[in-house]
Amino acid sequence: MGGMISENEPPAGGKPWYAGVTSYQWLVLIIASAGWVFDTYEAQIFNITAWDLLPGILAGTGDSHGVQFWKDVFFGVFLLGGATGGLFFGLMADKIGRKPTLVATILMYSVFSGLIYFAQNLWQVGVLRFLVAMGTGGEWAVAASLVAEVFSSGARAHASGIFHATSVSGTWIATSAGLLVGTHWRYAYLMGILPAVLVAAVIARVHEPPRHPAPTAQDSGGLRELLLDPRWARRAILGMLLAAVGLGSYWAVHVAGQDLAQSFLARNGVDAAVAGAKAKVAYGYIETSGGLLGLLSFGPLCARIGRKPAFVCMQLAAFLVTPVVCFLPRTYGQLLCLLPVFGFLTLAMHAGYAIYFPELFPSRLRATGAGFCFNVGRVMAASMVFFSAWLKKQMELRLALTLLGMLFLLGIVIIQFLPETKGQPLPE
Repeated sequence: MGGMISENEPPAGGKPWYAGVTSYQWLVLIIASAGWVFDTYEAQIFNITAWDLLPGILAGTGDSHGVQFWKDVFFGVFLLGGATGGLFFGLMADKIGRKPTLVATILMYSVFSGLIYFAQNLWQVGVLRFLVAMGTGGEWAVAASLVAEVFSSGARAHASGIFHATSVSGTWIATSAGLLVGTHWRYAYLMGILPAVLVAAVIARVHEPPRHPAPTAQDSGGLRELLLDPRWARRAILGMLLAAVGLGSYWAVHVAGQDLAQSFLARNGVDAAVAGAKAKVAYGYIETSGGLLGLLSFGPLCARIGRKPAFVCMQLAAFLVTPVVCFLPRTYGQLLCLLPVFGFLTLAMHAGYAIYFPELFPSRLRATGAGFCFNVGRVMAASMVFFSAWLKKQMELRLALTLLGMLFLLGIVIIQFLPETKGQPLPE
């Protein structure tokens, strides 16, 4: 593959990690990251616009559940769609190649997001969000594998961490789009068609990685080998559980920063429209800026102390910060000061999935295995989000989030049973 250096070759002479990175490697990182940015836009635009979209869709239906309930339900639908797409397109990427599969996933999430412009009822929104999620789940599996295969072991953690951190740009773009269109939420989804132009760059500039040697009867590739070969099955199942904790806590806890801000303002008598706009800024810009720093920090932390210790540190810190941001603020300014810290600690570990999961599997299983971990983890995460929707109906939001924050402790337990991959060559 053009510009690729030895998989095990770290920068020599104590040079920085990027010293040996070639122009083609930077290009792959930029294109993969651009796909992930727009991937995140498609995921976050619903979170940003839900309080405009759902009241309009629910008007006249007599539905008694309310916006918060359906918001969490559609989060769950999105997770299920991501799991389906991640598994399907991960298999396709290992079978027909990274490049054509990346093109297909970007086209899928772009087109179906644009079609939400025409949605008139709940089931139409749900079906289209499921299909959008299939594309976004598949794009991550392919792009993360591609970045891991292009960069050497000395640069892989940093590059993969940067790749995942660019997702914050997608949240910023979604927030800006949500604020720009205001209550005219349909236009924010119409903008989702724009990532389709990225397909041209993928087709023109990305080279298909060299195919691995032909598999033996034992090393057959696909889900059969992934789940039946004990070398990989244990890693796949535990990686999936680790992702389930992270994705469940992301949609149930992390993105609730917007709801925390909105409920705080509502309790203090702020007009609903003003509170909604301020809450979008609080989450989409302020909390997410802290999340960006967390994502960028996780790669260097993995490179310095190892993958497993980095996961433990961040998950413990996320557990501790959740009740603090829920109950400590007495003024809105105090809440705004804590939200970046909350974003940093609850989002940082997600960069670890792009770093860690591709390192667990050989090339014939890399996209399948990474996609299985990250996206099948969404199935279990969806159950957590559905539970979150129910829990938030039973009690005050801050108490519900504090209880849901205990998910981070489960992640600490799971990581203990997975191998450390710091400094190791990619398995073949």
